[in-house]
Amino acid sequence: MSDFALAPIPHEEPTYLNKLNPAQRAAVEALDGPVLVLAGAGTGKTRVLTARLVHLLMTGKAMPGQVLAVTFTNKAAGEVRNRVGHMLGRSVEGWFLGTFHALAARLLRPHAELVGLKPNFTILDDDDQTRLIKQLLEAENIDDKKSPARALLAVISRWKDRGLLPHDVAHEKSQLADGKVPKIYAAYQQRLLELNACDFGDLLLHHLTILRKHPDILAELHNRFRYILVDEYQDTNTVQYLWLRLLAQERKNICCVGDEDQSIYGWRGAEVGNILRFEEDFPGATVVRLEENYRSTGHILASASHVIANNSMRLGKTLWTSADMGDPVRVESLWDGEEEARWVADEVETQQRKQTSLNEIAVMVRAGFQTRAFEERFIQLGIPYRVLVGARFYERAEIRDAMAYMRLLNSPDDDLAFERIINTPKRGIGPAAIQQLNIFAKSQRISLLESATRLVETDELKPKLRQTLRVFAENFARWRGLLQNIPHAEVAQIVLDDSGYTGMWQLDKSPEAPGRLDNLKELISAMAEFDTLPAFLEHVSLVLEATSSNEAEQVSLMTLHGAKGLEFDIVFLPGWEEDIFPSRRSIDENGTAGLEEERRLAYVGITRAKKRAFISHVANRLLYGSWVNALPSRFLEELPEPHIIRHSAIGNSANAGMRASSSRGWGDEPRREKIAPLWQQIQAGQPSFAKASEAKGASRLIEGRATVVATPRREGEPNIGDRVTHEKFGTGIVRRVDHDKLEVAFEKKGVLKVMAGFVKVVS
Repeated sequence: MSDFALAPIPHEEPTYLNKLNPAQRAAVEALDGPVLVLAGAGTGKTRVLTARLVHLLMTGKAMPGQVLAVTFTNKAAGEVRNRVGHMLGRSVEGWFLGTFHALAARLLRPHAELVGLKPNFTILDDDDQTRLIKQLLEAENIDDKKSPARALLAVISRWKDRGLLPHDVAHEKSQLADGKVPKIYAAYQQRLLELNACDFGDLLLHHLTILRKHPDILAELHNRFRYILVDEYQDTNTVQYLWLRLLAQERKNICCVGDEDQSIYGWRGAEVGNILRFEEDFPGATVVRLEENYRSTGHILASASHVIANNSMRLGKTLWTSADMGDPVRVESLWDGEEEARWVADEVETQQRKQTSLNEIAVMVRAGFQTRAFEERFIQLGIPYRVLVGARFYERAEIRDAMAYMRLLNSPDDDLAFERIINTPKRGIGPAAIQQLNIFAKSQRISLLESATRLVETDELKPKLRQTLRVFAENFARWRGLLQNIPHAEVAQIVLDDSGYTGMWQLDKSPEAPGRLDNLKELISAMAEFDTLPAFLEHVSLVLEATSSNEAEQVSLMTLHGAKGLEFDIVFLPGWEEDIFPSRRSIDENGTAGLEEERRLAYVGITRAKKRAFISHVANRLLYGSWVNALPSRFLEELPEPHIIRHSAIGNSANAGMRASSSRGWGDEPRREKIAPLWQQIQAGQPSFAKASEAKGASRLIEGRATVVATPRREGEPNIGDRVTHEKFGTGIVRRVDHDKLEVAFEKKGVLKVMAGFVKVVS
C-alpha cells in the first residue's frame, strides 16, 4: 500500500479533537519531541492513542509509513487499527502498527542474513522450543527430570528479555543443568540458526543486534520513522526499552502512553523503571497526566488513589470524576473462607435481583487457586460463571493430572487415568511400551495396571522398563494400603510427592510453576473437606458436569493479573489477607519492589469497578490442608475511611459457623466465646488492624482457632501454648495443632513439625 498525505481540514475543528477533554487534547497536540502520557485507569488512553495517530496524518506531519505504533497485544493493535480506520474512512492495512514481536519480525526479515538467518525464517512455538532443548540436554547427558527443558527455556527467555546474548552470560552461575545453562543457551542459538528459525525472544534480540552493529540500517529506520507511538510503556522489558531508545534517538519524536501505577508484570520481565526514568532518557520531555476517569464512581476512585499513594516508585497522579460519589467501597470481615464464598455468592444473587447482569459482575483473586471455593459455591447455587484467563479449577492440567492419580488409586481398573499418568512425570515409558501393555491387557481382559503388575514378573519387557513399571505398580499398592489407616487427603499428598509429580513442578522454573504448585495444595485442602476419597471423586465429577454451561450471562472469575484492561459494574475482591495479598512470595523474592507491585495490583483491582466494589478478608483460612489465622492485609489500613464502609460478620458467622461445624469436631465452647468477640473488637474500626491483632494476648487467642477447627482436644493432649518434651528434639512450645500433627518451637532445634503421639505435655 502506498503512503499518502492527508491535508488538514481548513476553518473547521476536526471531530476527533472536539471530543477530547483538555488533558487528552494536550496529549494529542504535543506532536514534536518526547512526550510521556501518564494515563490513569479509565481515563481514555486508547482514545488519545488513536486521535494522536490521526492528528499526525491530518496535519501532514507524517505519512502512514512514517509512523511506528507499538502495542503489547494483538487485541490492542486491532482496536487501534479499527478506530483509526473508522476515523479516516479507509483501511490501515500495511501500516507499521502492531505488537513488538510482529513489528520486529517484519523489520528483521529484510536483514535476516546479518544474524545468520534467511528471510523466510520460521518462528518456533513453545512445543518446538521445548523439544529442541530436550535434544540438547540429551547430548550433554543431563537428566531432563532434574533439569526440565521448560525450566531452562524460562532462564533463556529471561536473558533474552534483558537483551543478553550467549557471550554476555557465559559466566552466569546456575544449579540447573549441572551449571551448563549458558553453554546450552549458546548451543540452542546455534541450532536455531541451523534450522533457519528463531523463538519470540529472538525477534527483538536479533533486530537489536543488527541496529547496534550496522549504523546504516539504523540510520535508514531513523529516516523512515518520523514518529513513534508506544502503548502500555510501563510493561516494557529491557530489550524492548533498548530497541525503542535506539529507534528514537535521532528524531526523539517518541510518545509513550502508560501508567506506572498499573505496572504489574514484573514477574515476566517488565521494568517499571523504564517509565519512571523517561524524563532522564529524554530531557525536556512533555509530561501530560490524564486524571479524569470515565469509568468509576468517586468513592471507588478515592479508595484506589489513597492506596496507591503509599507507593514511592511512581510519578504521581490523582484520579477524579465528574460523576457522583456512588456507594462507598464495602469492606467485609468474615470468619473463614467458606463463609466468604457464601457471602460473595449471596451478594451476587442480591445484585442479580436488582437487575444487574451477571456479565457485569466479577470476582478477582490474587492467585488462581483461590477460585475453587467460589466455583463450587456458584455451582451449588446454580450461578453461571466463566473463568477468564485460565481454565476452571478442576480443568487445569496439573489438577487433571493429580486427579488421574487419585482415580487410579481409587479404581485400579481406570485405564484412562493410567494412560494419563504412566509417563507423567517422565519415566521413560513411551508409546511402544504402552501399546505392549494394552495388547496384553486386552488378551487377558484385565486393566492396564494389572497388565503392568503381571508383565514385570516375566521377561517380556526390557529390564529397565520392567523395573520402572514394578516400582509404579508397587507404589499404587502401597498407597492403597495407606488409605486404611491415614486420611485420604494425607495419602494424596504422599502420592503426589512420592510419584515425583510435586517435584516436577518444583524443578520447573517457568513463571507458571509456583501457581501450579499452589493449585495442587488447594486440591489437597479440597479433598480434606470430604470423608472419603470416593466421595471427593464423585463430587468433582458432578462439578465438571455442572460447569458445561452455555448460559448467556455469567459471573466472571479471574486473577488480578488477568483483570487488567477490563471493567465491570460490580467487583468483588476477596482474600485481602497478609501472605495472600500482598503475596508473601512476592515480598520475599523482591522486597520493597515486590510489595509495591502488589499494591499496584490492589489499585488495578479496585479501579476495575464502575459502580460497586466489595473487599473481603477472613479471620481463618484453610490453606494447603491446615487452618491458619489470617491477619488483615496491610492494604486495608490504607483505604480512606470517608470513602469506605466496614462491616464485620465475624461475631454472627463465628457462632453460626461453629454450630454448623460442630459435627466435624470443632467444638470447644469456652474458646469459641473468646475468639469471636476478639475478632469483633479487631475488626470494629480499629485504626490499625495489624497493631490490634498483635495486642497482648490476641495472638494466643487467635492461634487457638487452629486448635478449634482441627479436632476436640482430650485431657492430656498437647494444645497451643503447651510446653512439651520430645525424646529426640528436647523441650519446646506448641505453636500450631493440626489434627495429630504439631508445629513446635523447640529450644535447641527451632520450629519443627512432629506427631502428637511422640511428645508429652510438661508443666
